[in-house]
Amino acid sequence: MTKKKDIKSKALNKRDSYFPRMLKTYRDNVIPNMVSRFKYENSMQVPKLLSIALNMGIGDAKTNSKKLESAIKEIEMITGQKPVVTKSKSDISNFKIRKGYPVGCKVTLRSSKMYEFFERLVCIALPRSRDFRGLSFKSFDGRGNYNFGVKEQIIFAEINYDDIDSVRGLNITLSTSANTDEEAYWLLKEFGFPLREKPVKKHIEEVA
Repeated sequence: MTKKKDIKSKALNKRDSYFPRMLKTYRDNVIPNMVSRFKYENSMQVPKLLSIALNMGIGDAKTNSKKLESAIKEIEMITGQKPVVTKSKSDISNFKIRKGYPVGCKVTLRSSKMYEFFERLVCIALPRSRDFRGLSFKSFDGRGNYNFGVKEQIIFAEINYDDIDSVRGLNITLSTSANTDEEAYWLLKEFGFPLREKPVKKHIEEVA
């Protein structure tokens, strides 16, 4: 019994002492830089990354269950968390979809898994995108959240090209606690997120 208790206590201590590298970056670099940039009175005012949501739509999921199963497996491999199946909320006659039909899958990441996925996204997946030149700075929603699309799921290292049945795209949403898009922009930039630089407005002084 004592050996089992020792092993269990060691495992708990190891789990408690571990925290993702991106979380360490946030504490050591992002918070001081954001405080100096926006003149926060308290470090607790610095916005933080709340969650990352991945959503993959499958057009023919209602007729082809294998494609839906494949999409669920791929999302689970990418994120390390099992997704939930999304269903149609209303009838759409043009697409022959009725209410309750499966149309895709989604997953929401928080805490350690969120930071681990964010690191893989920034350091590995996005640089592998074809002709990647950075992400647009115009995709914020006005409330500090950022949305962007990935055209091919094969940019993620967890996906083996030989094992997939088709190339699919997915949507990724980064939710932050920022009150403005400007704060959210610089929060993500401090993390190393590959956003394009905003153009600097030049003020031309009129000579009297």
